[in-house]
Amino acid sequence: MPSPNPYAALLDQIPVERLEVSVLGGRTAYWVYGAADAATTVIAVHGFRGEHHGLEPVVAHLPGVRIISPDLPGFGETAPLPERTHDLDTYAQWLREFASAVAPGAVILGHSFGSIVVAAAVAGGLETPQVILVNPIGAPALQGPRGLLTRLAVLYYWAGARLPQGIGEALLRNGLIVRVMSESMAKTRDPELRRFIHDQHDTYFSRFADRDVLHDAFVASVSNDVRAFAPLITQPTLLVAAVRDDITPIEAERRLATLFPDAELVEIDDVGHLIHYETPAPAAAAITRFLAPSDAGTR
Repeated sequence: MPSPNPYAALLDQIPVERLEVSVLGGRTAYWVYGAADAATTVIAVHGFRGEHHGLEPVVAHLPGVRIISPDLPGFGETAPLPERTHDLDTYAQWLREFASAVAPGAVILGHSFGSIVVAAAVAGGLETPQVILVNPIGAPALQGPRGLLTRLAVLYYWAGARLPQGIGEALLRNGLIVRVMSESMAKTRDPELRRFIHDQHDTYFSRFADRDVLHDAFVASVSNDVRAFAPLITQPTLLVAAVRDDITPIEAERRLATLFPDAELVEIDDVGHLIHYETPAPAAAAITRFLAPSDAGTR
């Protein structure tokens, strides 16, 4: 039985529409939350192995903002892009073209791996007035406090890509391994919230198209981080970081903030890499303040 969504009541008050658009020869599925005449539109890019549902708790706390949330190519309801390796260059190009097609000039938000995609796209010319990075990957994943686990993940995805197809696919979609990943990331002690988080990962973490696109995206996620692109991003940038993040330590996030020409760092206590599930309200509050007109004295 699915675990109750603690954010469902808020989310139910926000209108949502599913749409599709042609990008780079493929069809991208995306969801539009909020009113068409909202003052601000944000394109929100999810993280590795996720899809648009993962960011809905944050969306639920941003009722006055129009949010456009696509599934990355190869994940959720968006098929892989034809005849392309799904590396960072491809994802960055896809995001630039997606934004141009559905909401030119929108604010761009990325979570986790999405923070790398967003940073690469903006540094490569994506026009946007502001950038928001939640749980940004601000240091090499293999050097984080969970570096050993990351190396085990490298072996896991390597094996999944090279074993016979049926065995490899089964390994990559194995529910027990997904649960171990979920348990390792969740920091909350609230049993109901933990059940919700695990249910979300059980339901959506294996909605990737095939093992090839998953391996490509994994390599992109551990081979890149936001630091290389930060000096090239001149737009006002908000970093929403977790004090207990095991993937990018908070000290690395503080260093990352100094690499941007114009960045603000908001730290959220007692949460790790799942800000979007565990502390969406504080994250949304920081985003709301950041999006407010500067002449209101809020930045």
